[in-house]
Amino acid sequence: MRMTFRGGALHGSVTPPPSKSYTHRAFFLAALAKGRSTVTNALLSEDTKATLAAVRAMGAQIAVDMDTVVIDGGDLRAPAGVVNTLNSGTTMRIFTGLASMFTVPITIDGDASLRKRPMQDLLAALSQTGVRCTSADGRPPVTVCGPNHGGRIAIDGGVSSQFITSLLLTAPMLADDSEIVVTGHLVSAPYLDVTLSMMRLFGAEANADGQTYHVRGRTGYQPHDFGVPTDFSSAAFPLAAGALGGKVTVRGLDLNNPQGDRHIIDILRDMGAQITVFSDTVTAARAELHPMDLDMGAMPDLFPMVAILMCGAKGRSRLYGAPQLRFKESDRIASTVAMVRALGGTAEPTADGCVIDGTGRLTGGDVVTLGDHRIMMAAAVASLICSGPVSVDDAACCAVSYPAFPEQMRALGLKVD
Repeated sequence: MRMTFRGGALHGSVTPPPSKSYTHRAFFLAALAKGRSTVTNALLSEDTKATLAAVRAMGAQIAVDMDTVVIDGGDLRAPAGVVNTLNSGTTMRIFTGLASMFTVPITIDGDASLRKRPMQDLLAALSQTGVRCTSADGRPPVTVCGPNHGGRIAIDGGVSSQFITSLLLTAPMLADDSEIVVTGHLVSAPYLDVTLSMMRLFGAEANADGQTYHVRGRTGYQPHDFGVPTDFSSAAFPLAAGALGGKVTVRGLDLNNPQGDRHIIDILRDMGAQITVFSDTVTAARAELHPMDLDMGAMPDLFPMVAILMCGAKGRSRLYGAPQLRFKESDRIASTVAMVRALGGTAEPTADGCVIDGTGRLTGGDVVTLGDHRIMMAAAVASLICSGPVSVDDAACCAVSYPAFPEQMRALGLKVD
């Protein structure tokens, strides 16, 4: 579905959607726990619905009422047939670890985009426990056959923290204790803080010693009622819109939450935007922005939106430290650079980010999203500093994480066709 954005003067307040990362984990943990758990304020998007389908395939009983999901977990079984995780990399990776609990082969697949995403490091880690793994040259579809007994696993941390999350979430279900040693540079580390904190809420014994994780086996999980917090990754878009084109207040934010993307507030403040924080609300207002050099390693999901912010600042900015961006819904370094160039900006890709020469303005143009929700939303916000309209080829892809994005932005004053 093509959509065109024509800028505007923004004013008002919004409540962004619940966190996709927390929702995925809550659904999986509730399914593993023996008993009833209630997940409130859940994000029901295309990706998280893929997770619900996956845990239902293991035998979890699920009832959905608006944004409340009741899950009766435990007594799980091996799924019958191929588990299709659609376009959700988080579902694919976490479920692959869980599938290793079973003693029959389980195949996990996804759509054409997901079949391009790497799985080899996770499969190699599972193989260290005796799990038999096959794949399409290290990519989906993958087939795993346990049992996974636990023990010591070494895994490279440089591709995706989701691999480590998969191993961690599975570990309490296994016969032996697990020691997961992450080698090399660990990318997206705050997501592992989220994983550990949620595992403990559901009764697991798990701790970190640097890049080594210790998890007690045989304990499983206990039911827990969990309220999903607001998503800072999604909040970044209306906050950036306020900094570029008006004054926007975002409600429902927990500034003590371990989400790495909460740093969008610091980034905007350091760039010169007017930032006001009161309780659980953050207001961003337009001001002259300054270029910056930023390490994006702990907050890669902010990359497309921050790149547009840098286009709105006069001078050279460098975004670095996030080579894992190559393995997102799109090659997010290449797609972000292509977006900036399509809108009349100047950007050069690097191995772990990009360099942007900002002028404070863009011209507008047609953006190919490659089905990447964060590219689509960043392009829409970019229209606030464009002299002409911005068209995107697939506006519907925002449903992956922020289904109400076009409507909320229109309510703030963005001109949307």
